[in-house]
Amino acid sequence: MATFLTTNTNNVVVYSITSGARSALPDWLAKRKKKALRYDDEYRRRVELIQDFEFPEASIRMKYTPDRKFIIASGVYKPQFRVYELAELAMKFDRHTDCENVTFEILSDDWTKSVHLQADRTIEFHSQFGLHYKTRIPKFGRDMMYHAPSCDLVVVGASNEAWLLNLEQGRFMKSLETDLPAINVCGTNPAHQLFGFGGDNGMMSFWHPNTRKSIAALDIPSALSHWPQYTPDAVDAYPEITSLAFANDGLHLTVGTKTGHVLVYDLRSRRPLMINDHQYGLPIKRIAYHNAGYIMSADTKAVKIWNESNGSFLTAVEPPYDINDMCIDGDSGLINLAVEGVQIQTYHIPQLGPAPRWCPFIENLTEEMTATIRADEGGAGATVYSDYKFVTRPELTKLGMEHLIGTNVLRAYMHGYFMDLRLYMKAKAIADPFAYEEYRRRMVARKIDEERKTRISATNKLPKVNRKLAQKMMKVGMNASEPAGDDESSDEDNNQKRKSKKKKKEMGMEVFQDSRFQALFQNAEFQVDEESEEYKLHHPSEGQATSTSNFEAVEDADRDNETDDEMEDAESDKDNDEDSEDDTRDRKTTASKGPRFFEVKTGRQSQVAFAGTERERRAAEEARQSESLPFAKRLEMERGRGRGRGGADKTYAMGNKSITYRPRSEQKSRRSESTSHPRTKRGVGELRLTKVPGDRGFRGRGGGRGRR
Repeated sequence: MATFLTTNTNNVVVYSITSGARSALPDWLAKRKKKALRYDDEYRRRVELIQDFEFPEASIRMKYTPDRKFIIASGVYKPQFRVYELAELAMKFDRHTDCENVTFEILSDDWTKSVHLQADRTIEFHSQFGLHYKTRIPKFGRDMMYHAPSCDLVVVGASNEAWLLNLEQGRFMKSLETDLPAINVCGTNPAHQLFGFGGDNGMMSFWHPNTRKSIAALDIPSALSHWPQYTPDAVDAYPEITSLAFANDGLHLTVGTKTGHVLVYDLRSRRPLMINDHQYGLPIKRIAYHNAGYIMSADTKAVKIWNESNGSFLTAVEPPYDINDMCIDGDSGLINLAVEGVQIQTYHIPQLGPAPRWCPFIENLTEEMTATIRADEGGAGATVYSDYKFVTRPELTKLGMEHLIGTNVLRAYMHGYFMDLRLYMKAKAIADPFAYEEYRRRMVARKIDEERKTRISATNKLPKVNRKLAQKMMKVGMNASEPAGDDESSDEDNNQKRKSKKKKKEMGMEVFQDSRFQALFQNAEFQVDEESEEYKLHHPSEGQATSTSNFEAVEDADRDNETDDEMEDAESDKDNDEDSEDDTRDRKTTASKGPRFFEVKTGRQSQVAFAGTERERRAAEEARQSESLPFAKRLEMERGRGRGRGGADKTYAMGNKSITYRPRSEQKSRRSESTSHPRTKRGVGELRLTKVPGDRGFRGRGGGRGRR
């Protein structure tokens, strides 16, 4: 069973009747791999709405004949045009030309008479048997139209003139000279035959077909400059007009610009009714009105469908190749696109209308088949945006990716673009390398705020002016709300206390609600200057309270510190002599704990609190305990410490210390004075040495033998 690729943009299902890329193989490659393609399931299940509905390289223009029975299309390469008969769903014939086709017009109700504007400044007239006549125009042509009531063929191009070729008389008539530097497109109103010319300077010129005079002009750049979403980067100073279309009611006109903007006008007003942007910045190729009340505009990348009345977006069609032209049947939902590919792309949108009469089987296929959406195929099949990131134009500018607008990397949607999520993450990492750290910091701050919200806290909102005064008054009101009186006191006293506290509370809280005092907490001119001398004279206690509060310590920390001191004293009883390594270790431990705060005290308690090492803390604690001892006992303890430590380093009972330094010479002299008998020189005889046999006595200095 054949299956169609489907898209579901804006909840509108679009069926791709054209088969995938494998069915659009060139002739030489298809012949070479003909045997291999027989076993390819996707190729065997391909759908060909019209046989040979393709060109060797690309298709340029295509149109329905007025009787809706034939389709004429031109393409390359080699330059040619083909006629397809819709009743047979096949190609009727193809005819080659000398040059590429720019555009063509159908002169009869069927395919038998047509005129072709070629790229070499020639105009060719074709009939059933072939080329009928060929003529040239002064400059290169860009567009042409046929005015049936006067049998005039109007050709425009790289000139300010519109050339008129009368097909009834067979000669050129006087050309229409416009104020435009060059004319890109032209069109005829089907209701009253008004001529419209669009120039490359952004101006529209309207001409009456009978008087052959200009009757009005439209300034497209000024209309875009007053658009709320106007940006100088997105719109050129003079955007060229690349396409235009008149509505069948004769009152509305739609203009497409080179910058991808579509403007809808009422011919009775110079201001546009609505402006739509394709977001790609590419020129609008074709505009068409659908009988269901929609406007269809096609640029190089996509076909977008808008509501004619309010401009709301319906859906978009994105073929896998660049678009050259668009051809629709006004009553059906079938869309044919001439693209830069081998096959002519065909799409069916049931919401626009039913299938045409010549292919009613499409309705049965779309109803019976199961729609398959394949996002990995690209082009028409890529509709799942789960791996895509939506970005706006300012975000693209911030990421430095504005130059990718119009490529396959970005898909225009609404007021922005879809891009691959992986590419977005890489670009963001390059543009902002510290984004992850900021994200992590925000998440940590958010979690901390959430934890703080769960805590129970008083929600007293303080004013911006005189916050301290308001805080005092709120404190008075909260204290007044506490229960007053004891059980032992009398009921009358309790009642009086309750009344007084209730009165104070009401006085403290009513100030904020009283209109007479609201300016005190709202107007900055009533701010109390606490640094002034008058304020300090009237509130001397606040300065003392502030200085005292700076030196107050936490009572819990003080209690813990005293407990640690008692435990260390118990350990010191076991080991009184500790070396310097213990002191060093104690210093490191004390430093690692961080700063400790204590209440500033006087006397012995301050010495205990600010003792650094364990030895100093022990000595200070002993001195504190010795205060209760009598003076004689303390003096005896002091002498004992002096004798134990050699008198060099002494710690007294009050915690004071003294260090004495004595030089060596003074120590020797004092040591000699301390002895009772003075020291005398001792002779050798006192040593009582034994005489060595054979010794002859003193031999002189050096101990030599001498002469014998």
